Parts: sequence; structure tokens; C-alpha cells
Amino acid sequence: MTDLAAVTGSLAAIGYGLAAIGPGIGIGLVFAAYIQATARQPESVGLTRTYLFLGFVLVEALALLGIAFGFVWAK
Repeated sequence: MTDLAAVTGSLAAIGYGLAAIGPGIGIGLVFAAYIQATARQPESVGLTRTYLFLGFVLVEALALLGIAFGFVWAK
């Protein structure tokens, strides 16, 4: 039996590609909530902007940890 289409490469790259879906959705939800809050009460922009950046940083940190662990655990 011959291998017509052999898969080569790192499974860590595939794993991170799948894991990046979560932070992508999370960032979308954070910005959607900010836009909705600003549209409802425009005078609270200063307060909600702080929460926007805090949520963005925390979600993005999870994505960066995912790629770092992918490199650490790659064989």
C-alpha cells in the first residue's frame, strides 16, 4: 500500500489553529459589548473603555499562552 497523501508537520500548529478560535470569538464579544454599552449610554464611554481594554488584554493573553505552550510542548 502506498501513501498518496502523507501528512507531515507539527500537530502543535493544528492545535493552536483550533485554539485560536476561542480568543477570536472572545475578542468579538468584548468589542460587541463595548459598542452596545456605548450606544445605550454615550456618557459612560470613559468607564466602559477601561473594561474594553481589560477584557481585550485578558483574552489576548490566553491566545499568547496557547501559542507559547504549543512551542514548549512541540517535539
